[in-house]
Amino acid sequence: MSQPARKLRLGAYMSGSGVQGDSWRHPDTDTDAYSQFARYRHYAQTLERGCFDALFFFDNLFMSTDPVSLAHSPGAPRWDPVVLLAGLAGATKHIGLVASVSTTYSEPYNVARAFASLDHLSGGRAGWNMVTSTGGGENFNRDDHVDHAVRYERANEFYDVVTGLWDSHADDAFPRNKATGQWADPARIRKLDHRGKHFRVRGPLSAPRPVQGWPVIAQAGSSEAGRELAARAGELLYTAAQDIEDARAFYTDVKTRALKYGRRPEHIFILPGVSPIVGRTQAEAQDIYDTLLAHRDPAVVLHSLTNYASLGIDLGSLPLDAKVPLPEQVPETNSHKSRQKLLVDWIRRERPTVRQLYTRFTGGGHRVLVGTPESIADDFQHWFETGAADGFNIMFPSAPSGIEDFVDLVVPELQRRGLFRTRYEGHTFRENLGVPAVPNRHFNDAATAVASVA
Repeated sequence: MSQPARKLRLGAYMSGSGVQGDSWRHPDTDTDAYSQFARYRHYAQTLERGCFDALFFFDNLFMSTDPVSLAHSPGAPRWDPVVLLAGLAGATKHIGLVASVSTTYSEPYNVARAFASLDHLSGGRAGWNMVTSTGGGENFNRDDHVDHAVRYERANEFYDVVTGLWDSHADDAFPRNKATGQWADPARIRKLDHRGKHFRVRGPLSAPRPVQGWPVIAQAGSSEAGRELAARAGELLYTAAQDIEDARAFYTDVKTRALKYGRRPEHIFILPGVSPIVGRTQAEAQDIYDTLLAHRDPAVVLHSLTNYASLGIDLGSLPLDAKVPLPEQVPETNSHKSRQKLLVDWIRRERPTVRQLYTRFTGGGHRVLVGTPESIADDFQHWFETGAADGFNIMFPSAPSGIEDFVDLVVPELQRRGLFRTRYEGHTFRENLGVPAVPNRHFNDAATAVASVA
């Protein structure tokens, strides 16, 4: 039997405030989504109409106190992503629902229970974006952020505990037999009894086992430690790549690493971020992009980029047409290590002006494509068919118009080429991705229980 043709995957990148960067100033952009659930309901239903694989929410556990960022950037207020997706579960039927939750400033038991519950609320469509966080320690009884190496050490153990808790129950652990009075079978429920460097968790989990076995695991780290965690645990991998050769190198590296963990590379989907500015003609697309650029304040963007990138230079103090004077030794950051490397490598390769830098990197290091449905589909197809991506995480330039334009213009072109689905293949997130539900590691044999509570 022939295998079905490989299809491109599409995720939608969104924030709990509904907007990113200066896009909130665009005339067509909603600015009240952070308090109006109906906005998100419309976004999600539009994406589902476009057969998107997933709706993905990034999150931070802090609010900037920098006066410039606070005054001009829509980083807050924002929804708690798990709560927001629980609401959207009832407003959608097919799209995967992915929330970012920190392994640095959360506890495994709470996370395992929340995502097991979300998986049931959504009929098997939950996904957990496992992040180590870029900051926020001051909100969790600390004076500063946890060290990068410790964050990833903790993340690996966190993953072990959460997935172990999801395997607490056999599928037949709760017979609920009214005649005999037996609610649960203790032999079919397993304590975890985890004792590690960072966590001590007895278990079992008090929530039902997820519909999918485990919710889909997403991951976004591209540092050395991030790549290793992605190869071990990630299923949807969000990454940033400005250059197709760099994207191919990342793609090959992570999928090769995954082999040593006994994983199938085709069950790992690498989705570089991209911001498509789409118009029916190239001129229309350029006009939309020019309108977006007109609402950007270079001083604000450069201030934010200086803080974000940790380059050791004040970009805002430089003339816009000056070359970026990158120091020989760039200060080490404890936050965006992979994104800092992406930026530094690009500056050293391209030797850009300050103006070129802020225009190129206002998308957080992700590519910006300005074009027609055909030219954007050409780009996607080239990356997809030459080993650079399994799909893309779409960062819309505005909402709702940017979402609607992509769904109404680009998706049909991808479908016409046979690159993208025309309908959902299954009911659960995993079914639509074409990957199996995760079997329980301890109760595969209905007659055998391992380390039960008895």
